[in-house]
Amino acid sequence: MSDLNASLLPANSSPLEKALDVGFGVLLDRVVPPFPGLMDPTHTPVAFLPYLAADRGVKEWSTGAPVIEKRLTVKLAWPTARQAGTRQALENAARGLQLRPQVQAWYEQRPPGLPYSFSVRAYTELPYSEAIDIRLDRRLGDAKSERDVLSVSVGLSVSGRHCIGAATLCGELTTICPTLVPGVQASGTSYRAVGLYTVETTTLYPQE
Repeated sequence: MSDLNASLLPANSSPLEKALDVGFGVLLDRVVPPFPGLMDPTHTPVAFLPYLAADRGVKEWSTGAPVIEKRLTVKLAWPTARQAGTRQALENAARGLQLRPQVQAWYEQRPPGLPYSFSVRAYTELPYSEAIDIRLDRRLGDAKSERDVLSVSVGLSVSGRHCIGAATLCGELTTICPTLVPGVQASGTSYRAVGLYTVETTTLYPQE
């Protein structure tokens, strides 16, 4: 744009028009294009996430959701829409709410379930509420096909690390006897010393 030969102005343009064309061209050259980072839900600014969600056709959206959930929802929007009616779409619908889903079709269940039914069991380590349950139903309803029937259950899982500690205290007993030399008599003050070691044992049980 800053090159006069690249101008789109007609030949009879006034000097003022040509100067404005060059000036705006220089300003535009300083603008750093926001793409493709702006369209990447992982790196786009938080304020742009609602617009990116609308662009990708996200139907269920919560303005008060955590940022990590919003980015995940936008990221999975297109894969869920492309694979609607499949197991993968149901799993993506649950993953968008930071849940770990397990989906079983009716023929995979023992005993087999009703035809065209799915069992969706989701696990979470985060606080779960009735509002999240309603949002999950909406997302699964958009991801399933019209003929599918879903049975949904949510389990709360807790994971942690068990540690076992042990302490050992070792002591030594030392006996000092006076040296006896034949023919030499020694007298003096007698001292006695006592050493006491205290061992304290602590037992930790996992909280049930």
